Amino acid sequence: MPEPAGTRNNKPVLPLIYRRAVIDAILKLDPRLMIKNPVMFVVEAGSALTTLLWLQALAGNGEAPAGFIGAISAWLWFTVLFANFAEALAEGRGKAQAESLRKMRQDTLAKKLYLGYEIVKGREPVPADYLEVSSSTLHKNDLLYVKAGDTIPVDGEVTEGIASVNESAITGESAPVIRESGGDRSAVTGGTVVLSDWLIIQVSAGAGEGFLDHMISLVEGAKRQKTPNEIALNILLIGLTAVFLVVCATLWAFSVYSVQTSGSGIPVTVTVLVALLVCLAPTTIGGLLSAIGIAGMDRLIRRNVITTSGRAIEAAGDVDVLLLDKTGTITLGNRQAVELVPVDSTDIMDLVETAQLASLADETPEGRSIVVLAKEKYGLRGRTVGATESGAGMQFIAFTSQTRMSGVDSGDIHIRKGAADAMFRHIEASGNPVTDALKKEVNIIALAGGTPLVVTKNCKALGVVHLKDIVKGGMKERFAQLRKMGIKTVMITGDNRLTAATIAAEAGVDDFLAEATPESKLNLIREYQTGGRMVAMTGDGTNDAPALAQADVAVAMNTGTQPAREAANMIDLDSNPTKLIEIVEIGKQLLMTRGALTTFSIANDLAKYFVIIPAAFITTYPALAALNFMGLHNAILSAVIFNALIIVVLIPLALHGVTYRPMTAEVALRNNIVVYGIGGLVAPFIGIKIIDMVLVLMGVV
Repeated sequence: MPEPAGTRNNKPVLPLIYRRAVIDAILKLDPRLMIKNPVMFVVEAGSALTTLLWLQALAGNGEAPAGFIGAISAWLWFTVLFANFAEALAEGRGKAQAESLRKMRQDTLAKKLYLGYEIVKGREPVPADYLEVSSSTLHKNDLLYVKAGDTIPVDGEVTEGIASVNESAITGESAPVIRESGGDRSAVTGGTVVLSDWLIIQVSAGAGEGFLDHMISLVEGAKRQKTPNEIALNILLIGLTAVFLVVCATLWAFSVYSVQTSGSGIPVTVTVLVALLVCLAPTTIGGLLSAIGIAGMDRLIRRNVITTSGRAIEAAGDVDVLLLDKTGTITLGNRQAVELVPVDSTDIMDLVETAQLASLADETPEGRSIVVLAKEKYGLRGRTVGATESGAGMQFIAFTSQTRMSGVDSGDIHIRKGAADAMFRHIEASGNPVTDALKKEVNIIALAGGTPLVVTKNCKALGVVHLKDIVKGGMKERFAQLRKMGIKTVMITGDNRLTAATIAAEAGVDDFLAEATPESKLNLIREYQTGGRMVAMTGDGTNDAPALAQADVAVAMNTGTQPAREAANMIDLDSNPTKLIEIVEIGKQLLMTRGALTTFSIANDLAKYFVIIPAAFITTYPALAALNFMGLHNAILSAVIFNALIIVVLIPLALHGVTYRPMTAEVALRNNIVVYGIGGLVAPFIGIKIIDMVLVLMGVV
C-alpha cells in the first residue's frame, strides 16, 4: 500500500491522528450520528438534561448544588466524547489511507478501441483503431489499448497481449508483475502503470465502481457493515439500556412514594438518577464496540488485505476448516529436479541427454531445473537449440494441460517427458509395455513425496525424473497451533494421491484433497458446511471461482482473474496464499477482543451497582449508609468519573486487540473469565476509591 498522508515509514504520525480524532469526536456529537449507537445516544441525552439542570441551578432554582450538577454533567459529556474519540481514532488511519488513494484516483486519457474492433492474436492496435477519451466516460465491456508508459485507467481483464505492470501504487511492492491474456494473471487494476509492451483490456468496472474506489470506501469506513455478532450484541446492549431506563424511572417513583408515605427523607434527584442510569447501562462496551470492529478491519488493511465487509472478518474468527493450496502455500512452489533414475538397463548418460533435450525449450521452473541438474550433477553442457549433431532441425512440443507432456522431435527421433499416468498411456498406445521396473520407480518417488516425470525416446521409457517440492519451514508447527485452536487443515493439490499423502504427512496437515478439480473443491466445501463447519480457502483462477463463492471466507489473490476476485469476500493485494492463516488469526483476535471487553464491561457494571445504588438512595433510605463499606465521600461523582475514564483506559486494547495465542475455545473462555471477568469486578472498587480520595484531597466533599 502507498504510504498514506499523516504517516511516516508507514506508521501514523500520532499527533496528527489524535488531532483529527478529537475534532471528529466533537462532530460525532450530532444526534443524527449518535442515534446509530443507541447506548451512547442515551448518555448524550442524559448529558443534555443535566446541562439544563445545571443552568437552572445557576439561576438559583436547582434540585442540588450547581457545582455537583455541573461536575456530573461535564463527566457525562466526557463519557460521550471518549466513546466518540475511540471510534474516530480507529477510523483515523483508514481516512489517512483514503486521502492517499484519492490522490491516485484521477481522470486520465484512455485509448478506447472503436466498436467492432477485431482482436487478432499478436497484433498491436494502431492510432487508427482507437480514440482517446476521458476515463470517466468508459463503460463495462469497452475495449482499451495501453502501452508502455500508460496508466491503466480502469479495472479490466487482459484479452490480448503480455506486459510488465507496476502495481506498487496498490500493493506497495516495487517489483513489477506480468499481466497477460488467458490464465490466472489477466486482471489489471486502474491506477497501475504499464512498464513494457502493450495490452488490450476489456473494462470490468465503470467509473467510480473500480477496485480503487472500493478500497477508498472500505478504508475510510463509509461502507463498513456491522457483523451478525456485532448486531446481536448491539441489540442486547440496547435491551439492557432500555431495562435500566425503566428501572431508574421506577426507582424515582418509589423514592417519591416512600418519602411521602414516611414523611421523612428526600426523594432522589433527576441528576442522580441520570448518573445512576449511565453507570448501570453497558456504556463501556457500548462506547468501544464500533471501534473494535473498525480496528479489526484496519488490521487486515495494514496487511494489504481488502475485505468487502466486517462480516468476512468475523467469519474468519469462526473458521474451523482451512483449505490450503499446496503449491506456494504449504510448499515453496517451484519443484526442482533432484535425481534422474534410469530403468530397464538404460545408460544413465543416455537418460540425462534425453531429459535435457526434452527440457531445453521448457521454460517452466521444473524444466529449467532439469537442465541445471544435467549440467551440475552430470557435467552435461547445454546444446544449441535448433540442431542436432546430424544437423537435422528440432521441432519442440510445448506442454499442454490436455496432453500433460512436452518434448522434441528430430527426424525419426521422438522424445517425450511428462506426468507418469499420461506417459503410461503414451507408451501403451504405441504398443510398448509399461514395465514393472518403471512402475516401481514411479511409486517410490511418489511415496517419497516427489513428482515423477517419465522420459521416453521413440515411445520407450528410459527413466524417471524425480521432482521434489519443498515444504516451507515452520509450516508443521503452524498447523499444530491451528489444531490446538480446533481448526482442521486440508491441503488441496492436483497431485496424485500417493504424492499428496506424503506431502500432507510431511507438512502436518489433517487431511488432503488430491487430483483436485473445480467440482471436487466445491463439493468438499459443501460437505463441510453441511456438517456445520465454517470453511476458508484461497484461490486465484477462474476455476476457483465456484469454490470461492461457496466458502465462508474466500481470499482471492490480487494477481488472479476477475471472476476469482468477484467471487471472493477478501482480496490479498500481496497475492500471498499463506496470508489466509494470518486472516484467521486476525478474525479470532477480533472475536476474543470483543468477548474480553464485553466480559469486562458486564463485570465492571456489576461492581458499580454496589457503589452507586446505596449512595443514590441514601437520602431516601438513610439505613443504606451501612452499605458504604468503602467509606466513600463522593460515591456518585467518583463512579461517573470512573465510568468515563475506563473507556479511555480500554481504547488501546480495543484498537490493538487482546494478545492472540493459539488455544482451544474452552481455554480461551476460562482465561477470559479469569482475567477480564474478575478484573472487571475488582477494578471499579479500586478505581472509584482512588478517585474519591483525589476528590477529597481537592476539597470536593
